[in-house]
Amino acid sequence: MYYVYLLQSISDKTFYTGFTTHLNKRIDEHNRRYEFSTKSKSPFQLIYYEWCLNKRDAIAREKYLKSGMGKKYIRNRLKVYLGTLENL
Repeated sequence: MYYVYLLQSISDKTFYTGFTTHLNKRIDEHNRRYEFSTKSKSPFQLIYYEWCLNKRDAIAREKYLKSGMGKKYIRNRLKVYLGTLENL
């Protein structure tokens, strides 16, 4: 099984999208600053994930969620959660 996930930095509220076969382990790696691209923005919290049975599907979904239409999808899908962030 492959997971496509969206993390949010607790420190600056930015987002990171990725895919993995071991979701909890991967989040832990991000939070332990093992990942170069996210090391300066940790800690993270998981705010969204999906799973796919096929690696190519997961890669395609990750690519889509990083696109303009994918970001629009996430904003709509997490409308309540993201709306509460604006009110903080």
